[in-house]
Amino acid sequence: MKHIKTSLIFVLILAFASPAAAQSDIDDNEQLKIAAMEALISAPPERALPLARKALQGNHSDEVKERALFVISQIDDPEAQNLLLDVAENGAGELQEEAIRMIGIGGNKDTLARLSTLYANGDSEVREAVLEAYLIAGDEQAVYELAVAAGSGEDFEQAVEILAAMGAREELRMLRESAGVSESLIEAYAISGDVESLKELALDSSDTERQAMAIEALGIAGGDEVDSILVQIYRDSDSEDIREAALDGMMISGYDLGMLELYRSSDDPQEKQELLEYLVAMGSDEVWDIIDSTLGGDQ
Repeated sequence: MKHIKTSLIFVLILAFASPAAAQSDIDDNEQLKIAAMEALISAPPERALPLARKALQGNHSDEVKERALFVISQIDDPEAQNLLLDVAENGAGELQEEAIRMIGIGGNKDTLARLSTLYANGDSEVREAVLEAYLIAGDEQAVYELAVAAGSGEDFEQAVEILAAMGAREELRMLRESAGVSESLIEAYAISGDVESLKELALDSSDTERQAMAIEALGIAGGDEVDSILVQIYRDSDSEDIREAALDGMMISGYDLGMLELYRSSDDPQEKQELLEYLVAMGSDEVWDIIDSTLGGDQ
């Protein structure tokens, strides 16, 4: 997950340097303070840390202090860790949430572990910030443990979404064993590209509603293997709901070749009509030839 962390840092640096940071309601003096904090990003740690600490603890706006937090998050020093923790544990509002996220960027293992207590005792904004910090840090185990503790509900779903964004397939599979299959888990399998888990659910006809969700989720995951599975499901199923889900999956994945194959192999006018409607909706290049053929070549 190092690439996520590095990319986020880069984005934050760009945001600090962007003219968008200069809000029209910030006066020139404030702009100068912000520029001074931005300059510390490239300063030596021994010079940057005292100045960033001074800005953080001084009588400055949240905009200046948020930049100070970012500077501090880039410094590998116990004092820097303690400063981030202090704001994360004792701060309030957006500044507290920003400190939590900065721990995700620059926090060590012990500092990150402290976030679990903040999550347990915090409001929805704090819990969201903790999850984002774990995402930035790539701490899949921590997010998994939060999902297990939640068991269900909104907190569970948010943790599952983060695991999906992290591509944490093994953790998501373990959640299926402990919490059962849910819509949020099926969506997470799709986002993380776990075709194996989705295929298993898509071929399980014991729960038609769940099966249909898994089939459509396969379309989101996409890929050659998925395309062939969707065609197979369509051909093998006697359930109209499942066959429709397979068509929806092919439309989501953009597999118009499979749809064309089904159209050409069908002898049922009603089925061909439905497949033609899907092909039109998908914008298939060959649909116009089909329409021309259907009309007997008349223009």
